[in-house]
Amino acid sequence: MTTIKLHNTKTRKKEVFAPIDPKNVRMYVCGPTVYDRAHLGNARPVVVFDVLYRLLRHVYGPDHVTYARNFTDVDDKINATALSRKEAGAAGTLEELIQERTDETIRWYLEDMGALGNLEPDFAPRATDYIRQMIDMTQELIDTGHAYEAEGHVLFDVTSYEHYGSLSGRSVNDMIAGARVEVAPYKRNPMDFVLWKPSTDDLPGWDSPWGRGRPGWHIECSAMTKALFGEKFDIHGGGLDLAFPHHENEKAQSCCEAGEDSFANFWMHNEMLQVEGKKMSKSLGNFFTVRDLLDGHDGELGVDGSVIRYVFLSTHYRKPMDWTAKKALDAELKLIAFHNLIGIYADHTKSDSSKVSTEVIDALSNDLNTHAALAHLDALATHTKRVQGGPSALQLAHDLKFLGLSNEHFGNIPKPFAIDKDKLSALERDLLSARKTAMQTKDFSEVDRLKLALIDAGVEVRMSNAGVELIAGPNFDPSKLEALK
Repeated sequence: MTTIKLHNTKTRKKEVFAPIDPKNVRMYVCGPTVYDRAHLGNARPVVVFDVLYRLLRHVYGPDHVTYARNFTDVDDKINATALSRKEAGAAGTLEELIQERTDETIRWYLEDMGALGNLEPDFAPRATDYIRQMIDMTQELIDTGHAYEAEGHVLFDVTSYEHYGSLSGRSVNDMIAGARVEVAPYKRNPMDFVLWKPSTDDLPGWDSPWGRGRPGWHIECSAMTKALFGEKFDIHGGGLDLAFPHHENEKAQSCCEAGEDSFANFWMHNEMLQVEGKKMSKSLGNFFTVRDLLDGHDGELGVDGSVIRYVFLSTHYRKPMDWTAKKALDAELKLIAFHNLIGIYADHTKSDSSKVSTEVIDALSNDLNTHAALAHLDALATHTKRVQGGPSALQLAHDLKFLGLSNEHFGNIPKPFAIDKDKLSALERDLLSARKTAMQTKDFSEVDRLKLALIDAGVEVRMSNAGVELIAGPNFDPSKLEALK
């Protein structure tokens, strides 16, 4: 069986992944708080862990892998969004507006993430469906001395867990010194965090032993993972921004509730996303949602979901990713070239993700080295062009499908163009010959004439020391090639 190595945040090193039960591999990833459209940074962990999900399914079998990604649908930001709608004159009670907003945002999220080629997880639990389990877990933590009630709140006592800080690698004293935490007189320790808090009559709330209230953020994922997977499971994932405090707190309360230092065996975190070298923020004017990018914004044309996914995969998940317009353009041209090759030399309807290349699986098995996987696609494409067809074209289709980059997932990818490959090959030879002549005579007029005519026909012209390559683009018009002699 394929050996998978993954970087474990808990141990700060790459380790061989050995599931608790190979017939029941379980992965949980923290999902969104559903109050607005997902921005581009929100999409990165979805793509990262979708690739891991595909790898696990390939290695252990689709029926032996379970992937859960939650929706946080009870939160102060959701309440504030619904309240602003009500104040603007929206019909309905605040509770109805909250339900309407969360349902709407979940639908948007699934549509947007689907447009990026992501498979839907096996479970997509909503926090509000697990309130009973959260109350029960909170009570157990009180009963075992790990939590306490104070002024209608229930707080976790971080000093009761000797390994607190082990995930993020910080001591409690260091965290206190550098943390921005809520200052509240009822806390025993500044780092103690809320498990349950009171709700006013106009806000969502549930009856509990400590009065009407709602859960704190961290207890939600602990309750849902226990309900779905039990007290131990294989992989817990999310963005690096969640490592502390969210995942640190999750780990602490779950281990204390279970009575042993267990919970997730592997913790995985993807690095953050930048835009054109800067942190994405509204103040810098470089903040946009996934839907903005898909549909186009600020006068720019929309970017296909496959292009977004390719750009994400081109950077290793544990490195900061910089989204740039140039990367998007390069990815678009690359994908068009791949699909054109498949259209010329293979039948894309016969693509089968289960027939993925060993080289792609080996790359992903090395801590999700997606960059190396994409490099193998380049090698396949180069070989296909060199031999003018062969099994490599269909293998390219298999690999694209496995990585979520096939036509099946993206309706806007151009269909394979009707390209006369012999004509293009002849034009490549003509252009190469014209260039050789021009290098001797210093007269490049014929080279320029051919290049301009090819570009006008929608053909990308790539010239290098290695030779000449012509690639049909999305606006390719083969009729314009007839004028070239």
